Amino acid sequence: MLNKYRQSINGTPSEKAIRNAMAHSPIATLAADISSLTSVDGDFTYQVPIKGITDQQSSGRCWLFTGLNVLRAKAITNHDLPELELSQVYLFFYDQLEKSNLFLQGIIDTRKKEMDDRMVDWLFSYPLSDGGTFTGVADLVMKYGVVPKDAMPETYSANHTSQINMLLKWKLREMGLQLREMSKEGKSEKELLSQKAEMLGTIYNVLTLAYGVPPTEFTWSKRDSKGKIISTDKYTPQSFYKALWNGEDLNENYIMVMNDPLRDYYKVYQIDYDRHTYDGHNWLYLNLPTDEIKPMAIASIQDSTAMYFSCDVAKYLDRKKGTLDLNNFDYESLLGITFNMDKRQRVMTHASGSSHAMTMIAVDVDS
Repeated sequence: MLNKYRQSINGTPSEKAIRNAMAHSPIATLAADISSLTSVDGDFTYQVPIKGITDQQSSGRCWLFTGLNVLRAKAITNHDLPELELSQVYLFFYDQLEKSNLFLQGIIDTRKKEMDDRMVDWLFSYPLSDGGTFTGVADLVMKYGVVPKDAMPETYSANHTSQINMLLKWKLREMGLQLREMSKEGKSEKELLSQKAEMLGTIYNVLTLAYGVPPTEFTWSKRDSKGKIISTDKYTPQSFYKALWNGEDLNENYIMVMNDPLRDYYKVYQIDYDRHTYDGHNWLYLNLPTDEIKPMAIASIQDSTAMYFSCDVAKYLDRKKGTLDLNNFDYESLLGITFNMDKRQRVMTHASGSSHAMTMIAVDVDS
């Protein structure tokens, strides 16, 4: 077989040139399609009046930044604000505490099952993460409110979550084993819950070291579009949300739609234990064809409501231009192969999946 493969290598000048180029250059650079190098048209028919960008840096908090961007765009529009950025680390602190509770309570709930049970194995495999969905944003906002960024600014650990996330997962797994051992020793559920409360106190302390102490009260000055102060008041995180968003129930007023080609359309699906808070909502979505989702996105933007969305970004993202386009890279011509799977086949084989959340704020509509 190897001899047959070797003989198939023609050693043409073109192949040699490609081999030489790939030895010294990134594949994406070589595969960049020259026809997609034209300048990006930044003019749109409809655009949500949001101001400034937010940067998650080296963290997996895209879901949280995206969800808060939806909120801040609505506040800027409704209150004619010059700008507004909400504290991402404030809600992330509670997200990590809630997920720790979700894991530990899950261990208590499944304490009678064997370690190799699929649910138990899943819990220990994923005790904590910095990822999430809009459902998590909704549950956290409704429970803890929001604060402006100045009230709880970002920290290094918030911008670089991998190391603290590793350490917390390490500790949570140890705690999970302790709870299961207590159950084997005949400890009651009440005793397990008491031990869980102590464990969460340890997690809370670590989170304060990494992210700071969440404020329970702060002062904020409301300004008009020209920057003139209109009012200065004290708020709690909950009263601040009520003041700027009228206490809108995000769980009631927003739904998640998805194009999931592996499952029947026009049905609602729920993913068990895929939530941020134990007393919150599982990831829930209505499955629709893409052609039915597009008009919803357009209507949202026309209404000056930024739209939370996520997709597979890794394969065709031009990081320099900041554009996603299936024509950005011509891998097939460079390597002499073809990629023929459709979306359903890519999702089914784990070749593709929703990997990054972003905020959709503009759309071009033809005549």
